[in-house]
Amino acid sequence: MRADEDVLRGLMLDGLGGDAAAHAVLLRMLVPVLRGFYRRRANGGDDDIEDLVQETLIAVHSRRATYDRERAFTAWLFAIARYKMVDHFRRVRRLHPIEGLEDVLLAEDFEPATLARIDVEELLGALPAKQASMIRATRLDGLSVAEAAEAGGIGESDVKVSVHRGLKALMARIQGGAR
Repeated sequence: MRADEDVLRGLMLDGLGGDAAAHAVLLRMLVPVLRGFYRRRANGGDDDIEDLVQETLIAVHSRRATYDRERAFTAWLFAIARYKMVDHFRRVRRLHPIEGLEDVLLAEDFEPATLARIDVEELLGALPAKQASMIRATRLDGLSVAEAAEAGGIGESDVKVSVHRGLKALMARIQGGAR
């Protein structure tokens, strides 16, 4: 099983629902994810990396009640991991250059995609349902106008108009900085 957002979030939700086996699987799946995260950032030895992984797993377990079920799991996970890494840097008094620090603190595999997905969902959530679903179908899911029209039970021209109006509204919102 691949450790992606949907799988990890599903296991977390199952674990929060009382499924101890799902929680155990989640923690096991997080080990290689966190090792990779820290190897790319911590510049420490294997012992330091293993310590960071274990501290993060303990924090995930002990703070699981703070997880917001409506948000992305990996964003929550990597926030904990970043705090653990900063604590580790402080503890060992290891200096890290400020230049490029944002690269050190970002998760290459999950965070950008997760944050982008959250941003897109937030933007689409502000649109009328038909516009949002047609933008999802044609721009995100890769359906043709004809396929989206058939799936939505509407005409092709209606799909085109909905996408056009929705994108126009999104552009206005983004350019205007409206929230």
